[in-house]
Amino acid sequence: MVGNPRMSPAAAVFADEKLLAVSKPAGQPTIPGRGEIGEALVTELERLRGGKLFVVHRLDREASGLVVFAKDAATHRLLCAEFEGRRARKVYLAVVAGRMEGEGLVDAPLREFGSGRVAPSADGKPCRTRWRVENPLRGSTLLRVEPLTGRKHQIRAHLSALGHPILGDRRYGPPPRPVGGAARLMLHALSLRVEAGRVYEFRAEPPPDFAAILAGR
Repeated sequence: MVGNPRMSPAAAVFADEKLLAVSKPAGQPTIPGRGEIGEALVTELERLRGGKLFVVHRLDREASGLVVFAKDAATHRLLCAEFEGRRARKVYLAVVAGRMEGEGLVDAPLREFGSGRVAPSADGKPCRTRWRVENPLRGSTLLRVEPLTGRKHQIRAHLSALGHPILGDRRYGPPPRPVGGAARLMLHALSLRVEAGRVYEFRAEPPPDFAAILAGR
């Protein structure tokens, strides 16, 4: 992890015989990847619980918040079908640069270009993001964001395309500034609703560095 230290250990949100939900700290990759330094979340959790976990979805290394893992192959298939069928409801909090008002829907196809960056393109994959202002902040705005599709860097690219990049986004915004004691991507996966034999609803409150910005510190 270059220039983006891990903030705190992952915190358990929920566990039963089928799945495990945790709140990932900013700076930790969900899965092992080329060039990553430090232990991936899935690797850490498998080591701590002494058993295999099945990856259902990923959260950007720089972001914090909810990640769900399946404990068996059958649950993995059910959860993957929820995400692939766009039935999983994901809600994020994002602090963006500048002042925004009201709410809106970004409907802009995204295409991947060099260095893993995505951007709006007519020949890209369909991509839709709903956003709503939660609270105006000093020089920035807190948004409640719901991705209606699940593309790579979707929220980050769409908000940047609106002219309001997420604070601390090295890839889609200006150089990050230390704000509220933390210089990292101000994107947090707040809640998730999925079905796997029953309806599961999870929520992970923002970590202290994120909450400090919301409090204006």
